[in-house]
Amino acid sequence: MLFDLASGATTEATAGLDQTTHGATWSPDGGTLYFMSEWRGTDQLFSLPRAGGKPTQLTKGRFNWGLVDVFPDGKRALVSVQDMTRPRELKILDLASGVASAVSHINDDIYADLALPRIEERWVESTDGEKVHCWVIYPADFDPDKKWPLVTYCQGGPQGQIGQWFSFRWNFNLIASNGYVVVAPNRRGLPGFGREWNDQISQDWGGQAMQDILAATDSMLAEPYIDPERTAAIGASFGGYTVYWLMGNHEDRFKTMISHCGLFNLEAMYGSTEELFFVNWDLGGPYWKDAATQQAYDEFSPHKFVGSWDTPLLVIHGEKDFRVPVTQGMEAFTAAQVQRVPSRFLYFPEEGHWVQKPQNGVLWHRVFFDWLDRTCKPELSEGP
Repeated sequence: MLFDLASGATTEATAGLDQTTHGATWSPDGGTLYFMSEWRGTDQLFSLPRAGGKPTQLTKGRFNWGLVDVFPDGKRALVSVQDMTRPRELKILDLASGVASAVSHINDDIYADLALPRIEERWVESTDGEKVHCWVIYPADFDPDKKWPLVTYCQGGPQGQIGQWFSFRWNFNLIASNGYVVVAPNRRGLPGFGREWNDQISQDWGGQAMQDILAATDSMLAEPYIDPERTAAIGASFGGYTVYWLMGNHEDRFKTMISHCGLFNLEAMYGSTEELFFVNWDLGGPYWKDAATQQAYDEFSPHKFVGSWDTPLLVIHGEKDFRVPVTQGMEAFTAAQVQRVPSRFLYFPEEGHWVQKPQNGVLWHRVFFDWLDRTCKPELSEGP
């Protein structure tokens, strides 16, 4: 939006653009706006004339591009680039040609001798006929003639694209390098595929988004190289909610589950989260609002399906998580224990909605892969 300081008038600069925009930055002469936008599982950079018109895509490729700053000459920009196999490096982007030249080489020595996973795009048909974009990440030594365990990654947000990001948690490079094939579906509710697709998650948490994830899983299970007896579902926040919901609704697709800071009891969540505006929007308001809202809570809250739980579950939660309070994880773990479902609770007394302390991150990965290997690769757990 452009705000005229003299007249006080506000106009929409990106009228008609069926995408979200981030980090708007002026060119030095004030004649052009630059911004980042999600696009089909990537983050791309765009330019827009101040005078109006359609945005121009400046970057391309299977990357997440980020704008650091525009050079004073207005012809170049300092940008960051990352993908699922490698963290951010800096480049200089020629704004006219779109050609980028490397500036930093921080990780070159580390990556010189690494065998990297292979990343592919896959479009699968969901239950309503719509196509769902997925990233599939294969181990570097992937052999289609062998059987491989499958990990279905469930994205959080719930409105946050699965792009080409590199993280020290939910790192697809690392998961694939430990011998797993990963499928990461950009299910209903994620940006980069139009506003309608993005909006469909709100007030439909346990609906079409779950079917999109299951459709992506089924697409991979149909591959001869996937072992259907070694399958996992993992995720955090809304992804953790997804795992809890799938615990009671996955129809034996998964053999193990991992939920980090997930929502388990939506009624309890409503009364304890610090982000009340969000549950008002995404869940339709308080559960006592009317009969329809109460019905949605009953239909979508994972705790209503605990009677069907029989899949091993690792719960991870932080004491200082005020977004999704720690009691959500405690309730889920207790439910699993009472049901005699194999389960473990990894508790971080000093962490919030994310694990941010480096040594806690190391512990997170140790427990994550220990659980995943013992429950998804049973041959590793044999012995005394």
